Amino acid sequence: MTGYIKTMKDLEAATYGLRGSSALLKSAGIVGGFGTPHDDASGNPFSGSAASNLGDLYNVLYGQKVWSMLNQEVNALSIMAKRPYTSSGWRVLKSRPQGGSGSSFGIGAGAVGSAAPKADLIGGVPENESLSNISALAPEYAKLYISPKTVAHKFEFSELGMELAAIDDGVGDIRAIVREDMGKHHAESQNVMLLMPLEKMSDLQGATNTDRNYTSLFKIVSSAEEIGQMYLDNVTELGADDSGTPAVSPELTRIFGDVRPVAIGGSHGSETATATASFLDAEVDFGTGYADGTARVLTLSILNDMIRRIRQNGGSPKVMITGYDTIQHISDLLQSQERFMDRKEIVPTHNGVRGPKGAEVGFRVATYYDIPIIPAKDMPSTGLSTSNRLTDILLLDTDHLWLSVMKPTQYFEDGISNGNPFGVGKLGNQGLYRTMGETACSFFKGQGKITNLKSA
Repeated sequence: MTGYIKTMKDLEAATYGLRGSSALLKSAGIVGGFGTPHDDASGNPFSGSAASNLGDLYNVLYGQKVWSMLNQEVNALSIMAKRPYTSSGWRVLKSRPQGGSGSSFGIGAGAVGSAAPKADLIGGVPENESLSNISALAPEYAKLYISPKTVAHKFEFSELGMELAAIDDGVGDIRAIVREDMGKHHAESQNVMLLMPLEKMSDLQGATNTDRNYTSLFKIVSSAEEIGQMYLDNVTELGADDSGTPAVSPELTRIFGDVRPVAIGGSHGSETATATASFLDAEVDFGTGYADGTARVLTLSILNDMIRRIRQNGGSPKVMITGYDTIQHISDLLQSQERFMDRKEIVPTHNGVRGPKGAEVGFRVATYYDIPIIPAKDMPSTGLSTSNRLTDILLLDTDHLWLSVMKPTQYFEDGISNGNPFGVGKLGNQGLYRTMGETACSFFKGQGKITNLKSA
């Protein structure tokens, strides 16, 4: 199938067909059981009336509309570029032939081919120089890979429930209502996976299978230094070890088939962390540490410094994701300086192709230095400080950060309404939403994160 799948449109056509059969999925976003028994012994709310048996003359009418009491936005998932899963790995250039792997070319007192060669050893040669006197150089490459993750949510409803919903003061087509709400839940769950903080992946939380989820943006946009500091400040684990020796949980250091080098030494209660910088490190600003009392007041200088560092690395932030509280704080900072947030119309891209301007899918958002600021309700606030905390900030270069989709969201249903109760083993129907994919990144230093923040 990968032979002719070049774009997300090709992948969707191969998955859903070419005759518009995916209209329901696309309108719902992504979609279960509805198994509450009908024989519920709840009382009539009018039965306490002074008049005897008056409750038999009144019925509460609820109507067919089901109102949502939840905020189920999926902005992080929506803003991610989607690409078809056409390969499991990719190659990256991790170091120059000489001059190191930093954002700037290293010059020092080293030899030819070193990370910091002398200024007269970077390529200049005498006239008619012998080739034997010219050192052979080679860049350093690395290979990264991902494994597709499967996200699935199942639900069910009984035959009796489906029939009764169509009469009396029922909701009508119960399957359509639950299918839509479960579709939103399916999308929201994927959104939460993308915003999962590192501390939720550690053994301190008792979560042992987080590798089944999409790789979180907070894990991608991290660094060995941050992981080591979080360990020392007991943000991730309290006393994690490897056969009695203090060690960081491998789930925090493994990334796309490679490892961010973090060595833990010492003994419990007096650990040390040694982080080795590598091409896997993103730009992370957490201040001096994550312990209580170390949170910094968010200033425009902190924000500007991160944008500068990313651009100096060669990245170009396309979007900023943070919580509603941090957006309000940034707005207050700008207004205090008699400056105001710009606003910009955002048209979500589909495999890098922009939709038409003014289309209904477009929306206006605040911007900072022309970078759209997208609010996310599930944005975490990293750190142990307890007062006036602000949610973290992610600055993402989505040219190098994407969701690789092997199977776009599909809805499956079978059961008695489909003439096959034996397939589900019940007198009812079962539905299932399934998506297969994984997040991927080809340039870590083009991504940035600001954490450990407070408002005042």
